[in-house]
Amino acid sequence: MSAPAKIEPVMLIAGLLYGDPAACVQAVRAMAERFGPVEHDTGQFDFTSTTYYDREMGPNLKRRFISFPEPIAPDRLKEIKIFTNELERLFLRPDGGRSINIDPGTVGLAGLALASTKNFAHRIYLGDGIFGEISLLYENKTFTPLKWTYPDYRLPQVIRFLTEVRESLRKCISV
Repeated sequence: MSAPAKIEPVMLIAGLLYGDPAACVQAVRAMAERFGPVEHDTGQFDFTSTTYYDREMGPNLKRRFISFPEPIAPDRLKEIKIFTNELERLFLRPDGGRSINIDPGTVGLAGLALASTKNFAHRIYLGDGIFGEISLLYENKTFTPLKWTYPDYRLPQVIRFLTEVRESLRKCISV
């Protein structure tokens, strides 16, 4: 019988998609209160990867990715997704649509994992209605997309951001 492997910590990130900048500011503040100050931040950029969210959230959406400074256990992703779902509900629009979509994920030395409430063939069930997926692999000194990787996670500025987060993790665990 083999012994369980030592589990390496990961860094928490969040992908923020929003039409209401005030909701983004408040959501980031709430996450920082829980997970620590924002360490890395892509800043806001236009979300042009798809129009999928326009019906619920409105047009001219913005995208932003942030990370937090302290490594966490990877099995916390489920509880964090539940927390971010609750945050999203705090900022519902008058018509019931979301004004912000928060996608938490973890950056490990081997790649990026994301949490979702939607099941697909490449996802595994984590419990409490939450699924996990590997979205990017880290190989040959860069993050490599998989066939299901969302287009915005393939963008050069997002890959740079994730590489910076991975480097922060590497420094934390080599101390």
